[in-house]
Amino acid sequence: MDFTIPEELRALRKSYATFLDREIRPIEEGLFEDLTGLDPDRDRLYEGALAVRRRSAEEGFYACYLPEAVGGWGVSTLGTALLVEDAARSGLRLAPLTLGVPNPSGPSPMLLKLPEHLWPTYLHPVVKAEKTMCFALTEPEAGSDAQAIRTSARRDGDDWVIDGMKHYITNGDKADFAVVFAVTDKEKRADGGITAFVVPSEQFRVGKVQATMADAHPSELWFDGSRVPADHVVGEVGRGFQAAMTFLNGGRAGFAAQSLGLAELCLDQAVAHARTRTAFGRPLAENQGVSFPLAECKAEIEAMRWMTYHLAWATDQADGSGAALALDSSIAKFYCTERAYAVADRCLQVFGGMGLLREGPIERVLRHLRVLRVVEGASEVQKLVIARSLGL
Repeated sequence: MDFTIPEELRALRKSYATFLDREIRPIEEGLFEDLTGLDPDRDRLYEGALAVRRRSAEEGFYACYLPEAVGGWGVSTLGTALLVEDAARSGLRLAPLTLGVPNPSGPSPMLLKLPEHLWPTYLHPVVKAEKTMCFALTEPEAGSDAQAIRTSARRDGDDWVIDGMKHYITNGDKADFAVVFAVTDKEKRADGGITAFVVPSEQFRVGKVQATMADAHPSELWFDGSRVPADHVVGEVGRGFQAAMTFLNGGRAGFAAQSLGLAELCLDQAVAHARTRTAFGRPLAENQGVSFPLAECKAEIEAMRWMTYHLAWATDQADGSGAALALDSSIAKFYCTERAYAVADRCLQVFGGMGLLREGPIERVLRHLRVLRVVEGASEVQKLVIARSLGL
């Protein structure tokens, strides 16, 4: 076993760190100095996000994980995970938007399964950050049980007609198009009866924007006789559920890496505070009630690190499918999101009352990590997968 990060990936991380400091930090400082309220202006935030995406696309980082043939760099899953970790650890709110994963608004590898004549319409503009997309799978009656979706699609001549409703869709209200999952065979359903389509925004209606405890807010999408040409199928007809699961399994390395980076950010902040803050005549760091919980955080972070890197490496060795990789994905998603939240909670405690403030260094991170324990497969679903691997 060789756990050494390859030299080319170390160079990539260094280049990315320079980019964040040179290009993204000034945008963030200019934006957030005027957005200090509890509910900052979403339109201004979105404008800042667009500027960051486009600048990153110009530099090549935004879609670096896609093949060179479509404008990427062909960066491995491990390399991408390292960048996701570094974006999270930087503490810059806009840094994660410089990478298309694990953010579902960015260019998904699923788009490579579209017919090539559609790439200039859908894939290339997202790679260039000229357009954004969303991943429309979840429904009110189909969250963790994704195969229970009710949205349907029927063939009508040269078109597919889609009817149904999606919710909790990240970037749904801003997306130029959606990858929509619909039932095309009620008998087969997940076993050959769910199909994925690309649906332009003019073919669906945005419903309620659903405010959450995080800074990003998903929305409802309504499909009322939405029509798309027959060639707008992603991959094969009836194989959409398998495509969704492959997408989610592959993306979990990104979620694990993001959790790792956020946990590292929290520990960095807490350690610095413990060294400089005094109480009862001495630095906080000299109290075992502070130093021991932070030592426990460090141990858990190292476990998260190697679990994340191993999953990324294993994904690079496989084709994105397989029972072993699915199990590794579930273990990493469960462990890293849960332990990162615990790390953030301990680190917030070190700050005392300051940790509860919105302008503090931990509170926002804690809220985001709480969301990660639910999205892209809740912790309970991951434990179900793990339990089944034990024959339980």
